[in-house]
Amino acid sequence: MWEKIQRIWHIKDLRSSILFVLAMLVLFRVAAHIPVPGVNSAALQQFLAGNEILGLLNIFSGGTLENFSVVMLGVAPYITASIIFQLLQMVVPQLEELANEGESGQQKIQMYTRLSTVPLALLQSFGLIQLLRQSQANILPDVTMWTYITIMLTTTAGTVFLMWIGELITEKRVGNGISLLIFAGIISALPQAVQTAALNYNPSDLYTYMLFIAISIATVIGVVVINEGQRNIPVNYAKRLIGTKTFGGSTSYLPLRVNTAGVIPIIFAISIVLFPSMIAQFFVNNTGLLGSVARGIVQMFQNQTFYSIVYFVFVFGFTYFYTAVVFKPQKMAENLQRQGGFIPGIRPGKETEKYLGRVMSRLVFTGATFLALIAVLPFILQAFTGTQALAMGGTSLLIVVSVAIDITKQIEAKMTLHEYDKA
Repeated sequence: MWEKIQRIWHIKDLRSSILFVLAMLVLFRVAAHIPVPGVNSAALQQFLAGNEILGLLNIFSGGTLENFSVVMLGVAPYITASIIFQLLQMVVPQLEELANEGESGQQKIQMYTRLSTVPLALLQSFGLIQLLRQSQANILPDVTMWTYITIMLTTTAGTVFLMWIGELITEKRVGNGISLLIFAGIISALPQAVQTAALNYNPSDLYTYMLFIAISIATVIGVVVINEGQRNIPVNYAKRLIGTKTFGGSTSYLPLRVNTAGVIPIIFAISIVLFPSMIAQFFVNNTGLLGSVARGIVQMFQNQTFYSIVYFVFVFGFTYFYTAVVFKPQKMAENLQRQGGFIPGIRPGKETEKYLGRVMSRLVFTGATFLALIAVLPFILQAFTGTQALAMGGTSLLIVVSVAIDITKQIEAKMTLHEYDKA
């Protein structure tokens, strides 16, 4: 391990990239502790401790919501905008054409995503203010129109700032910037969680602590197994005679991953699950039918059973959705046919496309079920143990381990590329 760290340190470009990413993460953590004025922090922390949905948002924002900091929205609006445009690509022909144009088209879609993040951040900040005002916890004691405008503009600027930092990190190719920001937020909460657990330890809670450790170890092992699991499809290449020389005739493998989507479905699901209750907060004070529906939505999402079911369905569904976005069996079949490759027993072209689609569908089912179970398992355990200590464990570990694996792979790829360049 130390030998690998030394190798990384001696590669100038890689060292510079890692130091830059670390500096950006430190900047993010500094911003996370700059509070918006006029907030009762003690009342806010107590309110978040009793609200599972907002508690989950606080975990993934790295405690920025608990501090009511200038970046309290985290990157949630940006993720929501990304989801919207990925969905629109499937129904709007113009966006689909842009996506197929290559890098230039992707840059335009990325620009639209950035622009859409601003109104979504304004909307989410307004909903959050409304929610905190109606909590009866005296979190925002003096809310005027100027306070509304100030908080909304400040937090929206904070989201745009994090979006910019995330894109800068992604450009360094040592991990996905948005995932790394969430990763840093979760890791930053670890020391305080350990300290709280140690201070509140009671011998009667030994079973709960042992259960938490066992689930954590099982989750880490499961994430590694699923993330690294793949199905190798054998591919044969026909011999080609060019002049007097023969080319091809070799055999290789086409790797299909069990979890192609990574942690993206979890992040997508969290953003979507939080959105309905946030919107409903706008109308809870209405006296008509709209107010009744809004209050019903808020109560439904505060119900742990309903929330867990919706969370499970969204994680499962988004795993299939994101895999469909990134995995294109038609293009893979065309590339194989163009290169003279074929899968033994399967005809090139349409039959290969159908075969790859069927295999990936079965693989995705396994990956989607695993991700969804890990996401809701802590809530099931909480129902049996009666403690909220396990409520965020599975999802947090899932993201931390997956992001760590992704970072490791990207660093190893850059190290391998450096060795080739040096040779």
